[in-house]
Amino acid sequence: MADARARVLVLGTMPGAVSLAAGRYYANPRNAFWPIMAELYGIDAAAGYDARLAQLSDAGVALWDVLAQCERPGSLDSAIVADSARANDFAGFLQAHPGIVRIAFNGAKAAALFRRHALPALAGVGRPLDYVSLPSTSPAHAAQPFAAKLAAWRALTRD
Repeated sequence: MADARARVLVLGTMPGAVSLAAGRYYANPRNAFWPIMAELYGIDAAAGYDARLAQLSDAGVALWDVLAQCERPGSLDSAIVADSARANDFAGFLQAHPGIVRIAFNGAKAAALFRRHALPALAGVGRPLDYVSLPSTSPAHAAQPFAAKLAAWRALTRD
């Protein structure tokens, strides 16, 4: 999900089972993503999904996944079968979205998969990109409290 105003790209690994079933990013109600976006950008976390996406676009934030496909029993990133991972076309995406200057990773696994599968193909992008690794908003990453996640995610709003 991105439009021409996007300046920040937030990447997850792949949607979890709840999100895949719903056809929506961060559909698990225990995921902290939408509450964090509400705090950072004033998005109405209680609004319908399309309205939240529109508000996120208005804030200059795009959503996507590092992987276009993978085998993964369940929803845990640790269950991704390594040799099944195939990255999305980031060179094409960034060419089509020249305003993106910051790429943020929702969790360590998203950052690691991007470095391994996508970064080598970005040598010719032609602009500097700011990469930001952030704590996962997943309910599986419950050891870190919401306030600490929010504090780390504030990196998205810095200039």
